[in-house]
Amino acid sequence: MAKEIWEWTKAIIIAIILAFIIRSFIFATSVVEGASMHPTLENGERVVFNKAIYYLSEPDRGDIVIIQRPSKNYVKRVIGLPNDVVEVKNHSLYINSQKQTQSYLDDEAIKSTSDFGPITVPEGEYFVMGDNRSISKDSRNGLGLIKEDEIIGRSELIIYPFDEFSLTR
Repeated sequence: MAKEIWEWTKAIIIAIILAFIIRSFIFATSVVEGASMHPTLENGERVVFNKAIYYLSEPDRGDIVIIQRPSKNYVKRVIGLPNDVVEVKNHSLYINSQKQTQSYLDDEAIKSTSDFGPITVPEGEYFVMGDNRSISKDSRNGLGLIKEDEIIGRSELIIYPFDEFSLTR
């Protein structure tokens, strides 16, 4: 009987340690607050984000990232990489003078994107925007440029509500 209890105790301890390691270093969840990523992500959705990806690589243009700030976490899309020149003119996004297609945006979001820039993204920082451009607090208006160490992961999938279960990439 004592041996069986010890075996169960070991199994539970190992499970707790593995859960801690996975939660701390590989995957975690975050709740989307507000409508700044609409229509890609909705207020109240819970997403799983990959914490390990940026140990192996750097954020890429188009990634939906989780940004950790002292007051709260933000979910935004990476638009400009280090040394990129970002500009919005006549409702169109230009990166390094090249007009960008933003297939993740609908016509209304594109039309509501006001002129901005040009701004050169410094080394070690990123320019981010929400998909709901008219209301998003992002690199254009209050969130500022994002330091690489503030990006704690890349959104991978929506897990709640269950009927919205899907990849975010």
